Amino acid sequence: MKQPKPIDAALAAAIKKSGLTHYAIGQMAGVAPAQIDRFISHERGVSLATAAKLCVALGLELRPVA
Repeated sequence: MKQPKPIDAALAAAIKKSGLTHYAIGQMAGVAPAQIDRFISHERGVSLATAAKLCVALGLELRPVA
């Protein structure tokens, strides 16, 4: 299992905190629920594009840190 990056950890926490199923989040974001499952279990990371979709679905803002 890989050590998650800070953005991965924050996004995974937001997914868990949302109380929504991976299926529901996937439907809102246009991402396969299995992809979310693999991300949450740290089997795979997510691309910036997928992270952006998940952020929109969860009502989060993805922005660079200065």
